[in-house]
Amino acid sequence: MDKILSRDGTLIAYRHRGEGPPVVLVGGSLGTAATEAPLARLLAPRFHVVTYDRRGRGASGDSGPYAREREIEDLAALIASVGGEASVFGVGAGGALSLEAQAAGVPMDLLAVYEPPYTPGAAGLRYKACCTSRLHQLLSGGDRAGAVELYLSVTGVPADLIARMRRAPLWSGLVAMAHTLAYDDALLGDGSIPAGRFAAVTARTLVICGGFSPTPARMSTRALADALPRARHRTLTGQTRDLAPQAVAPVLAEFFARDLYARRAC
Repeated sequence: MDKILSRDGTLIAYRHRGEGPPVVLVGGSLGTAATEAPLARLLAPRFHVVTYDRRGRGASGDSGPYAREREIEDLAALIASVGGEASVFGVGAGGALSLEAQAAGVPMDLLAVYEPPYTPGAAGLRYKACCTSRLHQLLSGGDRAGAVELYLSVTGVPADLIARMRRAPLWSGLVAMAHTLAYDDALLGDGSIPAGRFAAVTARTLVICGGFSPTPARMSTRALADALPRARHRTLTGQTRDLAPQAVAPVLAEFFARDLYARRAC
């Protein structure tokens, strides 16, 4: 993997594929560039696709204490490396990061996000606060595996599947990134959609959810689309929070191709 220096001196590892208008994929919690590789390969015939390990994950460095602004600077550095502007697709907490970056002025041609995990409503905010407290309790006590289990259970992974995952080779990699769950928790704040900040999102935005995702997740994406100045909402039939690359790739290719046509027109 190539590496680039972020503003605070942290090395961020990234990989690029294909040629064409640049597209940066921003992974979700416990994800790495390898997690986004299947989608990157599907988009590479039409786009220059960049995947990366967010700070604290995979081959990227880390510098504490965590701050949302540092992750925004990481994404800004990657976009600068591919010409200063790119289209962006963020999954889960990566979608929240992408929105925060655009609101902070990071230049993006087009922006697409899949189910950023906001939890609007009084019940959702109470649940988020409870999960935050439990997560920090586990991490401060050194129970990194417990923190990963908490995250997986909150995102709807069945207990029997979590038990099987614990016996799989991938488990050690997830546990190694457990501390970054606190990063994403901080990124999401109290769980509400930051409508005030997001009023500054100027890029045309596609907010996507899965048709089989939990009702709160689907309602949250609609509320998010309503809060953004230039957004539209789309539901992918048959998809869940575990998004299939082959289902979303043609949707993104169609959406991001608008930028390709605009560049040719110029």
